[in-house]
Amino acid sequence: MVPALLLGLPAIVLLLMFLIGPFFAGIGFSFTNIRLISANPVESVGLRNYQRLVKVAVLKVEPVMDPATGQPALDEDGNLVYPRSRDFTRDEENYPRFAGTREWFDFNIGDTRYYVLAGDPTFMKSIINVIFFALIVIPLQTGLGLLLAILVNQKLKGRNFFRTIYFSPVVTSMVVISIVWVFLYDKDNGLVNQFIGLFGLPAVNWLGQTSTAMLAIIVMSVWQGVGFQMILFLAGLQGIPDFLYEAASIDGANTWQKFRNITLPGLRGIFVFIIITITIAAFQLFTQPYVMTNGGPDDATTTVVFHMVRKGFREQDIAVASAIGVLFFLFILGISMVQRFILRDQEA
Repeated sequence: MVPALLLGLPAIVLLLMFLIGPFFAGIGFSFTNIRLISANPVESVGLRNYQRLVKVAVLKVEPVMDPATGQPALDEDGNLVYPRSRDFTRDEENYPRFAGTREWFDFNIGDTRYYVLAGDPTFMKSIINVIFFALIVIPLQTGLGLLLAILVNQKLKGRNFFRTIYFSPVVTSMVVISIVWVFLYDKDNGLVNQFIGLFGLPAVNWLGQTSTAMLAIIVMSVWQGVGFQMILFLAGLQGIPDFLYEAASIDGANTWQKFRNITLPGLRGIFVFIIITITIAAFQLFTQPYVMTNGGPDDATTTVVFHMVRKGFREQDIAVASAIGVLFFLFILGISMVQRFILRDQEA
């Protein structure tokens, strides 16, 4: 017993120093106003950091009236003029419910304008960004991984070569891959624009436009990670007994019927594992936007983890960064609980 404890002691100490200790320290920091470098004493602020992150309010305003005509005022372009949202968010005395918020986005219903305010609009944008990323990457990467697995599972010459080619991006550094794709997406000399130029299409600033930056990262991420899903699906395909397909052929089943009634049920456990792991990885998105876009343009590629790192180390706001980390941990915990429920249902 004692020799076993001595052998495990270095690992236990390292886990306490670099994993367990920082985890509980981060929870404690999230209830304070601690900054990375500050002469001010650390004070407890309760749930203020969490309230700031999740606070959302809606401000309804009507057009500004022209006192001379009694009609709504118009700007130089002929558009209605509305009060600015900051006229309300900065007036804490008359509008306390909007205190500490900033404009997230606005929309009009008729002549009435609605400002959606948030305590941390960038945090809200990062949540929307990772949800959008996950909703596209999960089905796309899962479907392509299954397709590639079926292709390389065929008894054809050179299949090991293609397995290696498809899997090689997975074992390559994400930083290196991100840098390479930055050059591929370059507006002036990138191979992507040169390729679409062959069809007479104009060059696109893939990483410099809010409408294309996240899509460009999605394409690169799917290409980089699909090889891992391919290997998992390939292992699942090889675990399905051949006699099931032989029996289906004797009964007159076609290819689609075999796929639907034998292949998909046989891969159910692999599907569950892959979807859960892709979901967790999608919400942990950091390296690609950090290297390729630095979270821009206009926070179009900012993610939860990227925002947490920026808050903690660039802005030195360790307290808010810790609160973001705790919220992120709770979300991942929720994903894990869903996974346990699905797997338990499968076993039953």
